[in-house]
Amino acid sequence: MINLRQVALVAALLVFLIRQISASGGDQSQFFQNCLKSCVMGNCTKSGLTFKRSLAGTQNPINKLLLWTCYDECGYDCMWRTTSAFLKRNWTTPQFYGKWPFVRLAGLQEPASVVFSMTNFATHYHMLKRFRREVRPDSPMYTLWQVFSYICLNAWIWSTVFHARDFPITELFDYTFAYSMVLASFYCMVMRMIHRRSKYLKGIFSLACIVFFVNHFSYLSVGRFDYAYNMKANIVTGMTGAAGWIFWCLMQRRKRRYVWKCFLFVVLATSSLLLEINDFPPILWTFDAHSIWHLVTAPLTVLFYSFIIDDCRSLRQELYGDGPEDMRKLL
Repeated sequence: MINLRQVALVAALLVFLIRQISASGGDQSQFFQNCLKSCVMGNCTKSGLTFKRSLAGTQNPINKLLLWTCYDECGYDCMWRTTSAFLKRNWTTPQFYGKWPFVRLAGLQEPASVVFSMTNFATHYHMLKRFRREVRPDSPMYTLWQVFSYICLNAWIWSTVFHARDFPITELFDYTFAYSMVLASFYCMVMRMIHRRSKYLKGIFSLACIVFFVNHFSYLSVGRFDYAYNMKANIVTGMTGAAGWIFWCLMQRRKRRYVWKCFLFVVLATSSLLLEINDFPPILWTFDAHSIWHLVTAPLTVLFYSFIIDDCRSLRQELYGDGPEDMRKLL
């Protein structure tokens, strides 16, 4: 029979360990808290938004433009003081509010992620222009892939904004619109499979995805942000979409020689998520696993767009044919 005292001791030990783990965060350390309190009292007004009159002109104009408050400036300074104290004691590099310490550049909170998010935006924009140039508007799936591109462009805009300055609203938009890309990929996968089916079926599925995303966005917008739910939604949708694309590629590999591009994209994109799992302190206090993941996804985008260009061309050829007589009908 289990001794209740033993259970109580185990429970107490677990609570102690959890507290120890929780206390390992840099922002929860007493050193950081004391530093922050002292800095705010000595430099900031009561609201913490602005500097005291005697220090009003000391803030970098770019930081002020990007809405760095006096409290934020104190937090940034104390973050580095705390990090230095941790490393001098040979402790692991601490995180602050769930993030690694990053060197600020031109007021940007995570400069590498900002640049690489912009790189992804530029890649999508360039490939969208190529798609429009090489694929005729009357091709099957043409409009759908354009919508997909717009969703991705919007997501990378908010990724750039969020990594530039982390506010609750920018975090919400970054996380939810990042999920919109995952959901859009899943949606396009299903639509590609059923594109010859009735408009009624496609309409029902489209409506279901829209309603689900609106509900997803609404849920995360109210109250405290539910990171666990958001992560589960991304994993389930992403893995289902990836499995669906791989299955479709394997089924189509003989008929459509170009599907290797989609297959390779899915495999590489999924593999790149290992960077997110195996996180590490930022190299040169700038390049962490997340920013490098953003860098890796940019060239993969070219591969995927190359696939959808080939696929739209193939579908159009199947629909209209490619003989001279068929071509004349299109003129």
